Amino acid sequence: MVAPCYNEEAGVGEFVKRMVAACEAVAPGDFEILLINDGSRDATWPRIRALAATHRNIVGLNLARNHGHQLAVTAGLARARGARVLIIDTDLQDPPELLGALMQRMDEGYDVVYGRRRSRSAENPLKLSTAWLYYRLLSGLAEVEIPRDTGDFRLISRRILDRLNAMPEQDRFLRGMVAWLGGAQTELLYDREPRFAGRTGYSLGKMLRLAAAGLTSFSTVPLRLAGFMAAAGALAAGILAIYVMVGFLAGHTAPGWTSLALIMIFFSTTQLACLGILGAYVGRIFQQVKGRPLYLIDEVVSSASMVDAAANTTGAEAGAGGR
Repeated sequence: MVAPCYNEEAGVGEFVKRMVAACEAVAPGDFEILLINDGSRDATWPRIRALAATHRNIVGLNLARNHGHQLAVTAGLARARGARVLIIDTDLQDPPELLGALMQRMDEGYDVVYGRRRSRSAENPLKLSTAWLYYRLLSGLAEVEIPRDTGDFRLISRRILDRLNAMPEQDRFLRGMVAWLGGAQTELLYDREPRFAGRTGYSLGKMLRLAAAGLTSFSTVPLRLAGFMAAAGALAAGILAIYVMVGFLAGHTAPGWTSLALIMIFFSTTQLACLGILGAYVGRIFQQVKGRPLYLIDEVVSSASMVDAAANTTGAEAGAGGR
Protein backbone atom coordinates (compact mmCIF):
# COMPACT_ATOMS: atom_id res chain seq x y z
CA MET A 1 0.00 0.00 0.00
CA VAL A 2 1.38 3.39 -1.03
CA ALA A 3 -0.31 6.25 0.84
CA PRO A 4 0.82 9.89 0.55
CA CYS A 5 0.15 12.12 3.56
CA TYR A 6 -0.08 15.89 3.75
CA ASN A 7 -1.31 17.45 7.02
CA GLU A 8 -3.13 14.26 8.01
CA GLU A 9 -2.27 14.09 11.73
CA ALA A 10 -5.94 13.78 12.69
CA GLY A 11 -6.72 10.94 10.32
CA VAL A 12 -3.58 8.89 9.67
CA GLY A 13 -4.12 6.75 12.77
CA GLU A 14 -7.66 5.78 11.72
CA PHE A 15 -6.44 5.13 8.17
CA VAL A 16 -3.76 2.72 9.43
CA LYS A 17 -6.29 0.95 11.65
CA ARG A 18 -8.69 0.34 8.77
CA MET A 19 -5.96 -0.39 6.24
CA VAL A 20 -4.27 -2.96 8.46
CA ALA A 21 -7.62 -4.68 9.07
CA ALA A 22 -8.28 -4.82 5.33
CA CYS A 23 -4.81 -6.20 4.64
CA GLU A 24 -5.04 -8.83 7.37
CA ALA A 25 -8.31 -10.04 5.87
CA VAL A 26 -6.66 -10.51 2.46
CA ALA A 27 -3.05 -11.48 3.19
CA PRO A 28 -2.41 -11.94 6.93
CA GLY A 29 1.02 -10.57 7.80
CA ASP A 30 2.17 -10.49 4.17
CA PHE A 31 1.79 -6.80 3.37
CA GLU A 32 3.54 -3.46 3.70
CA ILE A 33 2.04 0.00 4.18
CA LEU A 34 4.21 2.87 2.96
CA LEU A 35 3.23 6.22 4.47
CA ILE A 36 4.88 9.11 2.64
CA ASN A 37 4.96 12.43 4.49
CA ASP A 38 4.87 15.10 1.80
CA GLY A 39 6.27 18.05 3.75
CA SER A 40 3.37 18.28 6.21
CA ARG A 41 3.21 21.35 8.43
CA ASP A 42 1.49 19.63 11.33
CA ALA A 43 2.39 16.57 13.42
CA THR A 44 1.84 14.06 10.62
CA TRP A 45 5.47 12.88 10.57
CA PRO A 46 5.71 12.26 14.35
CA ARG A 47 2.49 10.28 14.08
CA ILE A 48 3.93 8.21 11.22
CA ARG A 49 7.12 7.59 13.20
CA ALA A 50 5.09 6.35 16.15
CA LEU A 51 2.97 4.09 13.94
CA ALA A 52 6.05 2.65 12.22
CA ALA A 53 7.70 1.97 15.58
CA THR A 54 4.77 -0.09 16.81
CA HIS A 55 3.77 -1.99 13.66
CA ARG A 56 6.20 -4.14 11.71
CA ASN A 57 4.23 -3.77 8.47
CA ILE A 58 4.47 0.03 8.33
CA VAL A 59 7.29 2.01 6.73
CA GLY A 60 7.41 5.80 6.85
CA LEU A 61 9.11 8.03 4.28
CA ASN A 62 9.72 11.67 5.10
CA LEU A 63 10.26 13.85 2.03
CA ALA A 64 12.61 16.82 2.39
CA ARG A 65 9.84 19.25 1.41
CA ASN A 66 6.41 19.34 -0.15
CA HIS A 67 6.86 17.83 -3.61
CA GLY A 68 3.17 17.41 -4.39
CA HIS A 69 0.84 14.43 -4.43
CA GLN A 70 2.07 12.87 -7.68
CA LEU A 71 5.74 12.87 -6.68
CA ALA A 72 4.93 11.68 -3.16
CA VAL A 73 3.16 8.68 -4.71
CA THR A 74 6.13 8.22 -7.05
CA ALA A 75 8.51 8.06 -4.07
CA GLY A 76 6.37 5.37 -2.49
CA LEU A 77 6.06 3.36 -5.68
CA ALA A 78 9.85 3.34 -6.07
CA ARG A 79 10.21 1.63 -2.67
CA ALA A 80 7.19 -0.66 -2.84
CA ARG A 81 8.24 -4.33 -2.75
CA GLY A 82 4.93 -6.11 -3.18
CA ALA A 83 3.75 -8.29 -6.04
CA ARG A 84 0.70 -6.03 -6.12
CA VAL A 85 0.61 -2.36 -5.09
CA LEU A 86 -2.38 -0.30 -4.04
CA ILE A 87 -2.29 3.49 -4.40
CA ILE A 88 -4.62 5.07 -1.85
CA ASP A 89 -4.93 8.40 -0.03
CA THR A 90 -5.03 8.56 3.75
CA ASP A 91 -8.10 10.82 3.93
CA LEU A 92 -10.33 7.70 3.81
CA GLN A 93 -12.41 8.99 0.91
CA ASP A 94 -11.35 5.83 -0.90
CA PRO A 95 -12.35 3.01 1.49
CA PRO A 96 -9.50 0.62 2.45
CA GLU A 97 -12.09 -2.13 2.75
CA LEU A 98 -12.28 -2.31 -1.04
CA LEU A 99 -8.87 -4.01 -1.11
CA GLY A 100 -10.48 -7.45 -1.12
CA ALA A 101 -12.70 -6.62 -4.11
CA LEU A 102 -9.73 -5.11 -5.99
CA MET A 103 -7.66 -8.24 -5.33
CA GLN A 104 -10.47 -10.48 -6.56
CA ARG A 105 -10.72 -8.57 -9.84
CA MET A 106 -6.95 -8.82 -10.33
CA ASP A 107 -7.16 -12.56 -9.70
CA GLU A 108 -9.23 -12.71 -12.89
CA GLY A 109 -6.11 -11.81 -14.88
CA TYR A 110 -6.01 -8.02 -14.89
CA ASP A 111 -2.84 -5.93 -14.57
CA VAL A 112 -4.63 -2.84 -13.27
CA VAL A 113 -7.89 -2.47 -11.35
CA TYR A 114 -8.84 1.18 -10.89
CA GLY A 115 -11.59 2.57 -8.73
CA ARG A 116 -14.22 4.47 -10.67
CA ARG A 117 -16.35 6.87 -8.65
CA ARG A 118 -20.05 6.13 -8.81
CA SER A 119 -20.87 8.93 -6.38
CA ARG A 120 -18.89 11.54 -4.43
CA SER A 121 -20.40 12.43 -1.05
CA ALA A 122 -20.03 15.83 0.59
CA GLU A 123 -18.45 17.55 -2.43
CA ASN A 124 -19.82 20.86 -3.63
CA PRO A 125 -21.70 21.11 -6.95
CA LEU A 126 -19.04 23.34 -8.52
CA LYS A 127 -16.28 20.79 -7.95
CA LEU A 128 -18.47 17.95 -9.16
CA SER A 129 -19.47 19.76 -12.35
CA THR A 130 -15.94 20.94 -13.19
CA ALA A 131 -14.56 17.44 -12.52
CA TRP A 132 -17.23 15.91 -14.76
CA LEU A 133 -16.39 18.37 -17.52
CA TYR A 134 -12.62 17.92 -17.17
CA TYR A 135 -12.68 14.12 -17.36
CA ARG A 136 -14.73 14.26 -20.54
CA LEU A 137 -12.51 16.95 -22.05
CA LEU A 138 -9.44 14.88 -21.23
CA SER A 139 -11.04 11.74 -22.61
CA GLY A 140 -11.87 13.54 -25.85
CA LEU A 141 -8.43 15.14 -26.33
CA ALA A 142 -6.03 12.53 -24.96
CA GLU A 143 -4.20 10.28 -27.39
CA VAL A 144 -4.57 7.34 -24.99
CA GLU A 145 -7.76 6.14 -23.37
CA ILE A 146 -7.81 7.55 -19.82
CA PRO A 147 -10.76 6.26 -17.78
CA ARG A 148 -13.31 8.87 -16.79
CA ASP A 149 -14.22 9.72 -13.18
CA THR A 150 -11.12 8.06 -11.72
CA GLY A 151 -8.32 9.24 -9.49
CA ASP A 152 -5.11 7.49 -8.54
CA PHE A 153 -6.91 4.92 -6.37
CA ARG A 154 -5.99 1.64 -8.06
CA LEU A 155 -4.32 -1.75 -7.64
CA ILE A 156 -1.45 -2.43 -10.04
CA SER A 157 0.62 -5.52 -10.71
CA ARG A 158 4.39 -5.76 -10.28
CA ARG A 159 4.83 -5.84 -14.04
CA ILE A 160 3.02 -2.53 -14.49
CA LEU A 161 4.80 -1.03 -11.48
CA ASP A 162 8.26 -1.82 -12.86
CA ARG A 163 7.34 -0.22 -16.17
CA LEU A 164 5.87 2.81 -14.42
CA ASN A 165 8.99 3.29 -12.29
CA ALA A 166 11.11 3.28 -15.45
CA MET A 167 9.23 6.24 -16.97
CA PRO A 168 11.35 9.41 -16.61
CA GLU A 169 8.68 12.16 -16.68
CA GLN A 170 9.33 15.06 -14.33
CA ASP A 171 5.81 16.51 -14.53
CA ARG A 172 3.82 13.39 -13.73
CA PHE A 173 0.17 12.51 -14.27
CA LEU A 174 0.09 9.00 -12.87
CA ARG A 175 -3.40 7.93 -13.88
CA GLY A 176 -2.56 8.81 -17.48
CA MET A 177 0.85 7.12 -17.31
CA VAL A 178 -0.74 3.89 -16.04
CA ALA A 179 -3.31 4.05 -18.84
CA TRP A 180 -0.52 4.58 -21.39
CA LEU A 181 1.25 1.41 -20.20
CA GLY A 182 -1.64 -0.69 -21.40
CA GLY A 183 -2.10 -4.26 -20.26
CA ALA A 184 -5.40 -5.69 -19.09
CA GLN A 185 -7.17 -2.94 -17.14
CA THR A 186 -10.64 -2.88 -15.60
CA GLU A 187 -12.72 -0.78 -13.24
CA LEU A 188 -14.36 -1.26 -9.86
CA LEU A 189 -17.31 1.02 -9.19
CA TYR A 190 -17.49 2.47 -5.70
CA ASP A 191 -19.00 5.33 -3.71
CA ARG A 192 -16.46 7.91 -2.58
CA GLU A 193 -16.86 8.86 1.07
CA PRO A 194 -16.37 12.22 2.83
CA ARG A 195 -12.98 13.01 4.36
CA PHE A 196 -12.51 11.44 7.78
CA ALA A 197 -10.74 14.51 9.20
CA GLY A 198 -8.90 17.67 8.24
CA ARG A 199 -9.03 19.63 5.01
CA THR A 200 -8.03 18.67 1.52
CA GLY A 201 -4.46 19.47 0.49
CA TYR A 202 -5.55 20.02 -3.11
CA SER A 203 -6.06 23.75 -3.51
CA LEU A 204 -7.64 25.20 -6.65
CA GLY A 205 -4.18 26.05 -7.99
CA LYS A 206 -2.92 22.49 -7.47
CA MET A 207 -5.99 21.04 -9.16
CA LEU A 208 -5.53 23.34 -12.14
CA ARG A 209 -1.84 22.39 -12.43
CA LEU A 210 -2.73 18.70 -12.31
CA ALA A 211 -5.42 19.23 -14.93
CA ALA A 212 -2.95 21.06 -17.18
CA ALA A 213 -0.41 18.28 -16.68
CA GLY A 214 -2.96 15.72 -17.83
CA LEU A 215 -3.84 17.66 -20.96
CA THR A 216 -0.28 18.55 -22.00
CA SER A 217 1.15 15.11 -21.14
CA PHE A 218 -1.21 13.07 -23.25
CA SER A 219 -2.48 15.35 -26.00
CA THR A 220 -1.00 17.59 -28.68
CA VAL A 221 -4.45 18.88 -29.62
CA PRO A 222 -3.84 22.23 -27.83
CA LEU A 223 -0.81 22.78 -30.07
CA ARG A 224 -2.89 22.08 -33.15
CA LEU A 225 -5.59 24.33 -31.71
CA ALA A 226 -3.07 27.18 -31.66
CA GLY A 227 -2.53 26.62 -35.39
CA PHE A 228 -6.28 26.65 -36.02
CA MET A 229 -6.61 29.89 -34.08
CA ALA A 230 -3.82 31.44 -36.14
CA ALA A 231 -5.52 30.29 -39.36
CA ALA A 232 -8.84 31.72 -38.16
CA GLY A 233 -7.10 35.00 -37.39
CA ALA A 234 -5.55 35.12 -40.84
CA LEU A 235 -8.95 34.39 -42.43
CA ALA A 236 -10.58 37.16 -40.40
CA ALA A 237 -7.78 39.54 -41.37
CA GLY A 238 -8.36 38.75 -45.06
CA ILE A 239 -12.10 39.38 -44.76
CA LEU A 240 -11.47 42.67 -42.97
CA ALA A 241 -8.93 43.70 -45.63
CA ILE A 242 -11.50 43.07 -48.36
CA TYR A 243 -14.10 45.01 -46.42
CA VAL A 244 -11.77 48.01 -46.01
CA MET A 245 -10.72 47.94 -49.68
CA VAL A 246 -14.34 47.78 -50.91
CA GLY A 247 -15.23 50.66 -48.59
CA PHE A 248 -12.30 52.69 -49.89
CA LEU A 249 -13.21 52.11 -53.55
CA ALA A 250 -16.84 52.98 -52.85
CA GLY A 251 -15.81 56.25 -51.26
CA HIS A 252 -16.89 55.32 -47.74
CA THR A 253 -14.73 56.35 -44.83
CA ALA A 254 -13.77 54.11 -41.96
CA PRO A 255 -16.39 54.17 -39.19
CA GLY A 256 -13.83 55.20 -36.57
CA TRP A 257 -11.83 53.87 -33.70
CA THR A 258 -14.29 51.17 -32.72
CA SER A 259 -13.52 48.87 -35.63
CA LEU A 260 -9.78 49.48 -35.23
CA ALA A 261 -9.88 48.68 -31.54
CA LEU A 262 -11.87 45.48 -32.13
CA ILE A 263 -9.37 44.32 -34.73
CA MET A 264 -6.44 44.95 -32.39
CA ILE A 265 -8.14 43.17 -29.49
CA PHE A 266 -9.02 40.16 -31.64
CA PHE A 267 -5.54 39.60 -32.98
CA SER A 268 -3.80 40.38 -29.69
CA THR A 269 -5.98 37.91 -27.83
CA THR A 270 -5.38 35.22 -30.46
CA GLN A 271 -1.62 35.73 -30.30
CA LEU A 272 -1.55 35.61 -26.50
CA ALA A 273 -3.65 32.42 -26.49
CA CYS A 274 -1.26 30.75 -28.92
CA LEU A 275 1.76 31.88 -26.89
CA GLY A 276 0.17 30.55 -23.70
CA ILE A 277 -0.39 27.12 -25.22
CA LEU A 278 3.15 27.00 -26.58
CA GLY A 279 4.49 28.18 -23.23
CA ALA A 280 2.82 25.27 -21.41
CA TYR A 281 4.64 22.76 -23.60
CA VAL A 282 7.95 24.64 -23.50
CA GLY A 283 7.71 24.76 -19.72
CA ARG A 284 7.38 20.97 -19.59
CA ILE A 285 10.45 20.62 -21.82
CA PHE A 286 12.37 22.99 -19.52
CA GLN A 287 11.49 20.95 -16.43
CA GLN A 288 12.42 17.70 -18.13
CA VAL A 289 15.83 18.71 -19.52
CA LYS A 290 17.05 19.95 -16.13
CA GLY A 291 17.15 16.33 -15.02
CA ARG A 292 16.80 17.02 -11.29
CA PRO A 293 15.80 14.19 -8.91
CA LEU A 294 12.06 13.76 -8.76
CA TYR A 295 12.06 13.92 -4.97
CA LEU A 296 14.35 14.06 -1.93
CA ILE A 297 13.95 11.77 1.08
CA ASP A 298 15.18 12.92 4.47
CA GLU A 299 14.34 9.84 6.52
CA VAL A 300 12.92 6.33 6.28
CA VAL A 301 11.54 4.70 9.42
CA SER A 302 10.27 1.24 10.28
CA SER A 303 10.05 -0.95 13.36
CA ALA A 304 13.16 -2.86 12.24
CA SER A 305 15.29 0.26 11.96
CA MET A 306 13.90 3.62 12.96
CA VAL A 307 16.31 5.46 10.70
CA ASP A 308 17.80 3.68 7.69
CA ALA A 309 18.25 6.54 5.25
CA ALA A 310 20.28 9.73 5.60
CA ALA A 311 19.35 13.19 4.41
CA ASN A 312 21.33 12.75 1.20
CA THR A 313 19.07 9.96 -0.07
CA THR A 314 17.51 11.10 -3.31
CA GLY A 315 15.07 9.74 -5.81
CA ALA A 316 17.92 9.31 -8.28
CA GLU A 317 19.60 6.63 -6.15
CA ALA A 318 16.88 4.12 -6.86
CA GLY A 319 17.51 3.98 -10.55
CA ALA A 320 16.76 5.62 -13.86
CA GLY A 321 14.10 8.28 -13.96
CA GLY A 322 14.33 9.14 -10.27
CA ARG A 323 13.05 5.82 -8.98
